[in-house]
Formats: sequence, C-alpha cells, structure tokens
Amino acid sequence: MSDQHSPRENHLLDALPGDVYERMLRNLESVDMPLGKVLYESGEALRYVYFPTDCIVSLLYVMENGSPAEIAVIGNEGIVGLALFMGGETTPNRAVVQSAGHAYRLSSALVKQEFGLNGPLLRLLLRYTQALITQMSQTAVCNRHHSLDQQLCRWLLLSLDRLSGNHLVMTQELIANMLGVRREGVTEAAGNLQQAGLIAYQRGHITVLDRPGLEKRVCECYQVVKQEFERLLPYPPVK
Repeated sequence: MSDQHSPRENHLLDALPGDVYERMLRNLESVDMPLGKVLYESGEALRYVYFPTDCIVSLLYVMENGSPAEIAVIGNEGIVGLALFMGGETTPNRAVVQSAGHAYRLSSALVKQEFGLNGPLLRLLLRYTQALITQMSQTAVCNRHHSLDQQLCRWLLLSLDRLSGNHLVMTQELIANMLGVRREGVTEAAGNLQQAGLIAYQRGHITVLDRPGLEKRVCECYQVVKQEFERLLPYPPVK
C-alpha cells in the first residue's frame, strides 16, 4: 500500500470496524484512475468493485444513438459496482472516470464473500445503495424541471463534495456529455456562472471561487442528495 494514498480516504472503508477493515485491507489493490478511463461498459460482467479515494467516477446511460447522460457521480463517499453484490452481476450503465485520481479495487469473489457474512459491510453498503438511489432519482427530477445553470451548479457542488480542493479539470464537451445537453448550452451556463464571479473557467480548468454563491444559486436537488448521504452514511465506524 502506498503511503501517499490510503484506503481510509474512502469514507465507506474508513467506516468499517477495525477487524473487517484489516481483513479487506489484505486484498485491496491500489489503481490509478486517469481521466476518461472506462471501468466497465453496459452489459459487461463486473470483475471488481472500486473504492475511490481522490477521483470521481460518473455512471452514464448511453442511448442507442451513442448520446450519454450522467445518472450519478461517485467519489470518496462511495463504491463503484453495486450490481456485483446486489445480485445483478451486470449493469446497463457505463462507468467512466470524470476526475482523475486513485482508487482501491477488490475482486468480485472477495466482495461476495464479505457481503455474505451478513456483517457490517452488508449493512453499510445497503445504506449506501439507498443514498445512491436518491441521487439517481434526484438527477432525473433535476434534468426534467430545472434550468441548465442550476444543473451545472448541482453538478459542480456534488463534484466538489468528493474532492479535497476547489479545482476541476473538465472540458465543456465532457460536461455536456455528463448533463446530456449540447455543448453550446454548457458554454452559456458556465459563462453565466463566471460572469457572476462564482467560477473561473479556462481551457478545461474550472476553479470554484464562491462556493456559498453556488449554493444560493443551486436548486433544492443538491441539498436533498447531500442530506440523505449525511443521514445514511455516518463516518464513525459501524457496528
């Protein structure tokens, strides 16, 4: 294990009791997560679950014409690969790295073995699943009822919650793919936020200058998701 990146940077792993954490630690594998890396495609059998530490992974649904739309973001609060322990083995979504960093992965066999003990990991992952379903549901509501400016604010705040700083490396094209809109719409929305002094955007680099300002501008969807994660996923170890 690298001293620079610890599995405990992932909140789920950090919430496990010491004996469970130590048992899993022996089998966790550190992996680099470069921008754009596809962890799995729609319909593929899942071989690993991933615990992000300082990266963000997007779950995307890809239409028949190839157009993608983001349904959830996962960072250091969670795990990528829910279908593996929920019994599905595959998923209709694509998982792609949205913000580069690192993660730890665990093989499917070991995940199922630990999950089958009906212990702390099972209870923790079930609560996480409920929180993630809330995020997916709220994303659908937001995309249907709220302005692109509000959607972009929500997306930026959810991303910042999963990173240690206020800087994102993200092109307008990638943001457009995530939100399922045209690039021109993202250009206009990002320009509005920049003109308001909330962000600085240049050549794929976004720096949030005024987070409280973003929180005032965002729709209620962000708080619904944030509060549900805080309610269901306490950071102290579970029993």
